[in-house]
Amino acid sequence: MRSSRWALAAAAGALAPALLLSTPALAASPPAPTVPVSVAASPYDDMDIDDLRVAVARILGDPDSGRRVIQEANALLDSGTAEEMRAWLEAGYRLAQAEDDHVAIFRILADPDSGRRVKAEINQLLDANDPDAIRAWLETGYRLAQAEDDRVAIARILADPDSGRRVKAEINQLLDANDPDAIRAWLETGYRLAQAEDDRVAIFRILADPGISDALRAAAGAALDDNTPEALRYFLETGRYEIDNG
Repeated sequence: MRSSRWALAAAAGALAPALLLSTPALAASPPAPTVPVSVAASPYDDMDIDDLRVAVARILGDPDSGRRVIQEANALLDSGTAEEMRAWLEAGYRLAQAEDDHVAIFRILADPDSGRRVKAEINQLLDANDPDAIRAWLETGYRLAQAEDDRVAIARILADPDSGRRVKAEINQLLDANDPDAIRAWLETGYRLAQAEDDRVAIFRILADPGISDALRAAAGAALDDNTPEALRYFLETGRYEIDNG
């Protein structure tokens, strides 16, 4: 019996490798399931040519659209196919807008009225050259940077010893209200008008001096007759010093 058991064991040992090779690997790990890659659908995929034309026309009607965007949108509306409009809306529009945005920030940078904060942020944007960051700055960041520069500007005017009563009063009102849009509007137009009023007062004070020369009196009267802010300012800054007051 012992010899037959040994014989069976030996036979089983000899068959084991063959069975392993011929039998499927049931214990092996199953292959990893394939995960489908989802591709975001474009909102323009299901649009027909009429809907695409409407989408392009809306961009064309946006007052913030720049020259390159307007040029390309007009070309598409004139002769563009549905495929061309779709491709432009999905990719071309962003490229055209990026070009227009670069032109916009270069113009702001070249504006002599642009302040230190505005210029510093534009230079950072140009260094990074990120179209999305430039677009975001033009939409929101520019206004915030300009507001900071405008506060600095009115503080300097307020500290100027030559600033008159009306100018100082209006600046203090602006600082109390702290409205960036009101400050910007005042720097663009209100400052000139307030300064003109203070300049008139200053010229009347000159005329009230009985000791001034006839020539100076005539020049002061001429500035008041002209009555433009530029004429009043010129007389006070330059004109009165060019006249012999002897």
